[in-house]
Amino acid sequence: MPSSFGTALRVTVFGQSHSPAVGCVVEGLPSGLHVDLEALSAFVARRAPGNDPWGTPRKEPDAPRIVSGLNPDGRTCGAPLAAVIENTNTRSRDYNNLLAVPRPGHADFTAWAKWHGEQDVPGGGHFSGRLTGPLCVAGGIALQWLASRGVGVRAHVAELAGIPDEPFSALDNSPASLDLLARQMAALGDGRRMPTVDEAAGARMVEAVMDARSRKDTLGGVVECVATGLPAGAGSPMFDGVENVMARALFGIPAVKGVEFGRGFGVARLSGTQNNDPYEVRGGTCVPTTNNAGGILGGITTGAPVLVRCAFKPISSVMVEQDSVDLTTMEPARLKVHGRHDTTAVIRAVPVVEAVCALALADVLLAWPAE
Repeated sequence: MPSSFGTALRVTVFGQSHSPAVGCVVEGLPSGLHVDLEALSAFVARRAPGNDPWGTPRKEPDAPRIVSGLNPDGRTCGAPLAAVIENTNTRSRDYNNLLAVPRPGHADFTAWAKWHGEQDVPGGGHFSGRLTGPLCVAGGIALQWLASRGVGVRAHVAELAGIPDEPFSALDNSPASLDLLARQMAALGDGRRMPTVDEAAGARMVEAVMDARSRKDTLGGVVECVATGLPAGAGSPMFDGVENVMARALFGIPAVKGVEFGRGFGVARLSGTQNNDPYEVRGGTCVPTTNNAGGILGGITTGAPVLVRCAFKPISSVMVEQDSVDLTTMEPARLKVHGRHDTTAVIRAVPVVEAVCALALADVLLAWPAE
C-alpha cells in the first residue's frame, strides 16, 4: 500500500483510523531548521476533530509527538523526522455492519476488491481522513521552513453548499491586487471560526451545513489555496512540473475529486489574447501583469502567486438508508451508516490543503530550485 510522495522531500504517512496511532516520516528536511512546536501544535489543532457542531463528535486532542529528527535544541538534525498522533477515542463497533456491506461513495468496496476482505474497515482504515492529521504535522513543519524563505501559504473555503466566498485576489498581479491578497491572507490568520475571507459568507455556509446535518446529509465544496513569495524559475518541465507535483499530492487528500490552477477550466472559454499574461518591468525584474496561469508556466514558477483550487466531494457516510450489496452473499442489501462523522470535509480540509501544498512546494524548491 504505497503511502509516500515527494522527491527531495519525501513524506510517508502510516496508521489507520482506529489503530493505536497514526503518524508520518519526513525525509530530506534541511538541517538547522528550528521547529516551533507550539506553533506546530496550533496548526495541527485547526484540523482536529470534535471542535465544531457541524463536525464529528469524535474528539481527539491530536497532540503530535516528535520521536526522531530533532536535536535537543529543537532544530532539525538531517535525520528522518518521525511523528505520531495517538488515537484515543475510537469506537470500532459502530462499523460492524460495514464488514460485508460497503458504503456507497466510499473506498469500502474497492479496498475489499483489492485485499479480499483483509482490509481494515473501522473508521475507514487507511482511507480515513484521520490520516490527514500526520499530513498536517509534516506540512506544518514545511510551512515553517517556507516562511523562513519568505514564502507564505494560506487557504480558505472558496465554496460550500453552492455559497461562494470572496476569492483570493491572485489572478491580477498588480501591486494593488497583491496588497489586497496580503490583507486577505492576514485576515484568515486571525483565528476566525470559519476559514472564509468574507465572514458573512462563512455564516451562511454554517447555516447550510447545519441544515444538511439536520437532514442527515453531507455537503461538498471547494478549497482555494495561494502561495506567495516564490521566486521565478523553480520547478521542472514535463512530468515534474510544479502543477504535477502539487496535483499528485493534493489528490492524496481523501475526498479530493478535482484540482485546477489559475483560471483552471475557465481558460477553455477564453481566447489567447484574453488568457495570456503580459509582462512588464517592475523593480528591475520582468513580471507578469496578470496571473491567469496561476503562477506556473511550463511547470516552472513565474514569480506570481501560485493559485490552486481543490474540489471536495460530499462525505459518503450519510445517515440515511442506501442501496448496497452484501459481499458475502452477493445479494442486494440496504445499508444505514452508524458512527460519528462530519457533515462536510471542506472546513477541516483547509489546513490540510495548506499542509500538502507546503510539502509539495518545499519539495519543488529543494529538488528543482530557481537557478
